[in-house]
Amino acid sequence: SIADKENMATINVRKKGLTRDPDRCDIPYYVSEFVEREVGSDYDSLRKLDNLIDKLSENKRRLEEQVLTVSSEVPKRIQNALKNAEDSKKSLSRLLEEETLLSSSISSHLLKAQPWMEDLDVLIGQVEEIERHLSYLKWISRIEELSDNIQQYLMTNNVPEAATTLAFMAELDIKLQESSCSHLLSFMRSTVKFWHKILKDKLSSDFEEVLTQLRWPFVGPPQSQAFGLAAPASAPDTYNNLEMLFCQLLKLQTSDELLTKPKQLPEKYSLPLSPPIILPIQIMLNPLQKRFKYHFTGNKQTNVLSKPEWYLTQVLMWIGNHAQFLDDKIQPILDKAGSSVNAGLEFSRGLVMLILEKLAADIPCLLYDDTLFCHLVDEVLLFERELYSVHGYLSSFPSCMHILSEESCFQRWLTVEKKFALQKMDSMLSSEDAWISQYKDITDVDEMKVPDCAETFMTLLLVITDRYKNLPTASRKLQFLGLQKELVDDFRIRLTQVMKEESRASLGFRYCAILNAVNYIATVLADWADNVFFLQLQQAELEVRAESNAVSKLQLGQLASMESSVFDEMINLLERLKHDMLSRQVDHVFREVKDAAKLYKKERWLSLPSQAEQAVMSLSSTACPMLLTLRDRLLQLEQQLCHALFKIFWQMLAEKVDVFIYQEIILANHFNEGGAAQLQFDMSRNLFPLFSHYCKRPENYFKHIKEACIILNLNIGSALLLKDVLQPASESEITLKPNQPSATAALNELGVYKLAQKDVEILLNLRASWPNTGK
Repeated sequence: SIADKENMATINVRKKGLTRDPDRCDIPYYVSEFVEREVGSDYDSLRKLDNLIDKLSENKRRLEEQVLTVSSEVPKRIQNALKNAEDSKKSLSRLLEEETLLSSSISSHLLKAQPWMEDLDVLIGQVEEIERHLSYLKWISRIEELSDNIQQYLMTNNVPEAATTLAFMAELDIKLQESSCSHLLSFMRSTVKFWHKILKDKLSSDFEEVLTQLRWPFVGPPQSQAFGLAAPASAPDTYNNLEMLFCQLLKLQTSDELLTKPKQLPEKYSLPLSPPIILPIQIMLNPLQKRFKYHFTGNKQTNVLSKPEWYLTQVLMWIGNHAQFLDDKIQPILDKAGSSVNAGLEFSRGLVMLILEKLAADIPCLLYDDTLFCHLVDEVLLFERELYSVHGYLSSFPSCMHILSEESCFQRWLTVEKKFALQKMDSMLSSEDAWISQYKDITDVDEMKVPDCAETFMTLLLVITDRYKNLPTASRKLQFLGLQKELVDDFRIRLTQVMKEESRASLGFRYCAILNAVNYIATVLADWADNVFFLQLQQAELEVRAESNAVSKLQLGQLASMESSVFDEMINLLERLKHDMLSRQVDHVFREVKDAAKLYKKERWLSLPSQAEQAVMSLSSTACPMLLTLRDRLLQLEQQLCHALFKIFWQMLAEKVDVFIYQEIILANHFNEGGAAQLQFDMSRNLFPLFSHYCKRPENYFKHIKEACIILNLNIGSALLLKDVLQPASESEITLKPNQPSATAALNELGVYKLAQKDVEILLNLRASWPNTGK
């Protein structure tokens, strides 16, 4: 009925007016939502109300039962919790009572035991003291026992066992070093020293006698070594004695290291730690050490500051003369004894120490005499090279480079190195052949057309690298690298000065030679940057700079990622100079081309006969001077510049010529059919072929000219169609006609990619002959 509908509408309006409040239990909202969901606007569904009421009543009953159940269980749980708490409280009380009783019992016991503890402390102290005395006496007894054993072994001439016992005693000495019993330590050390001296003297004497039988040392010519390496029938006994005495002397090594402090150079030389020379090798070195000191110290005629090569060569000869004997006879003994020592290297290390002592004494005497000092450094470097390459000396051993790395000596070395390098640079630049390539007559070798001064300079840098690459520390190497950078910068400045003097003749032979020199130096430095040695220096430089915060995080990142190199700064300066010089040459040639093109610019392009009217197309006479100038300059510079530089030159020149002809000749004139055809003939059959010797498709370097000729030489129909396509494209992008291509697609189809749409429109307007279309 109408009344019912009005009531329902009222209910709906009220329901819509109800809004949900999320902060409280909104009963009206839920009720209205429930009614809407169950009843809705279907009045027939009111029949469901009975079932709905029954369902709600059942839900209500269940909820009431749940509430009653929970309300009855909660008090029980609370009671249980209270009971547990009371039980815990009682248990805690009992524990506290027990703790009090136990504490009082302990206190009473401690009080009673206190006198006993005091008595026991005294007894324990006495026992410990007696144990210490007993241990002390045991050590003394042990030392005396070992000493008696050694004495008995010596009395029965059992030297091997005596040496073994002494080695054991020396090990006990080392273990005893942690003890504070100074008298016991002194007794142990004096006992070891006593027997060590006796055994060492005896074994050394016997060992030297065997060596004498073998004619050791081999200081004469090779034939005098025959007995040592290929002895007569008595040799087996001699070699057996050699092996026996060598092994016995090895057993004295521990005690010898305890008692003998090796001679060491001052700390300023920063020599690496190395173990003492093994005792038998020391004995074998003794006669050579005596010879060295006899000849190369004091007032002997062989001891001359100006002749370091005498003692350096002598040591190398000794190492070479004894190498075979050490490898064939001594090394097997060491291997059999389980020693890791290399006989040859140990022998070399002992002789090198003589060199180091000699250098440390001599260098202060000639530090300020440039000639003598430089000669000494040269000879030492030659000595080091042969020592490492021929005799396999190890870089971890002390070497002459440690002496040269001492601060005062090293700074003097740097100064002298720089002085002589600068003198060499002066002489190489003032030479008559400074700008001539040594390989000018050998085409395969002379690809870079390097002038003599540049090649000599890079050889100088390479020699400097060879001289300092074996320095023991990275910091010293970096200082030499800094010197190399200074020299490169100085040479660049000198080249720049000579270039400025020659700038008026930028196409001249000397100017081109300077440019080749700059390119060569930059190329070689870039190659060096990938060398392992310079990569290691880059890593060292990165660490130094990171510690000193000398560079930005960006630069550190570039160094660490190998994006840059140690020579980047120098290479960038050289590349800038190279670009400036090339630009000057290009500008010079381009000015000549422009001057030669004056008549060509004034050509009467509007009145030239068409191609059909000519029997054979020929080059415009006005273009000849321009093309001849281009040809002559390209040939000249191809001969004078290296290939890489000439490639950059002609590409830069081609770009300038392309823009010049396009802007100054094409855009500045109007063309009839004959003029357009003549322009295309001049360009495609004459200009472009001048560059065909340097690339396969020279027209790609003249894209403005090439594409302009395409537009100017379109037949009338194609030109009109192109104009129609371009016209709507330029009028605010008006919608194209069906099946009409876009302007870009149309230009690309003609082979026009470089020129913009507006440029093409201008070129079309330069065409003089258009049919009358009535527009």
